[in-house]
Amino acid sequence: MKKSLKKVRLIILMTALIVTYFFCERLLGIKTEHGIRQASDMYVQPEDSIDVVFLGSSHIHTNVNTAQLWSEHGIAAYDYSGADQPLWMSYNYLKEICKYQKPKLVVLDLFSVAVYDTEYFKDFIFLSDNLNGFKFSLNKIEMMKNSCRFETLADHFPSFVTWHNRYKELSEVDLKQLFATDYERMAFKGYTPYFGVEEKAEPQEVKEVTELEPKEAEYLQKIKDYCAENDMELMFVTAPHVEEADKAHEIYNRVEQMALDEGYLFLNGMKLFDELGIDCSKDFNDESHLNYWGSCKYTRYLGKLIKESYELPDRRGQEGYESWDRHVEEIKRKVEQNA
Repeated sequence: MKKSLKKVRLIILMTALIVTYFFCERLLGIKTEHGIRQASDMYVQPEDSIDVVFLGSSHIHTNVNTAQLWSEHGIAAYDYSGADQPLWMSYNYLKEICKYQKPKLVVLDLFSVAVYDTEYFKDFIFLSDNLNGFKFSLNKIEMMKNSCRFETLADHFPSFVTWHNRYKELSEVDLKQLFATDYERMAFKGYTPYFGVEEKAEPQEVKEVTELEPKEAEYLQKIKDYCAENDMELMFVTAPHVEEADKAHEIYNRVEQMALDEGYLFLNGMKLFDELGIDCSKDFNDESHLNYWGSCKYTRYLGKLIKESYELPDRRGQEGYESWDRHVEEIKRKVEQNA
């Protein structure tokens, strides 16, 4: 009898500790919309509803307007990206979303490949933005193994180490996220627009070609293989930017050669400022990102190209896709607040 009571007490204690931990995680956890929310809110999306997944750096979730893709084309898309995300993390992100969704098209951003080298990622300052919203699994262990040095892992994992002192800075955002229902979270599709305006000079095109670093080439091939094995189309993109433009051009030129040789579509926004209608005096938020108005121009061109190049259903009005209508309304409210 005493042994049974001890077991019951132990179970109650363990349950209480687990519930308390997850409550604290929900309340105190860092809630950036530059990777963490993109990862965490993927898990509440209606199963098998995402037809197009966009992978990569912040150039995805600031430049690819998923509300516009829905409004203009009925494309059920999700920006599943994180700040400065390297290809080896995009590969694990791709495997993760395929546990819950069956995307028909994978669109891969190449900004981090072009601007940063593998030395930069040894002390990756945005690691938590790409880890914290990701559920613990063998896939996450593999991603951590490929993405950081063991001696620095304790600065980012478990996620507790990044938020255990945040009680000093709790805000309304934390309380809102704490009580947000899955229904409310479904309306987030990853898109996080910027509303600043900075005048920039259009970069000059560069003809030289630079090879990808071995690790980048390896994981680009892994992504291509995974898409082929799972009957998913793969497309490459980069949005207009001026950060490290010369270096970026050289990598994009190499990927463009590969895409042409292997039959992939590559939308190189660095060569299309005029076609996209980008006005460098008002369409940039900073040297790396378009603002909301620039993202609308980029997305209009991108959406038209996708619809012309791939067979995708128009999901507007279909049962189970109401959350994309709510997403459109949320983005409208955000624009009105920042107009």
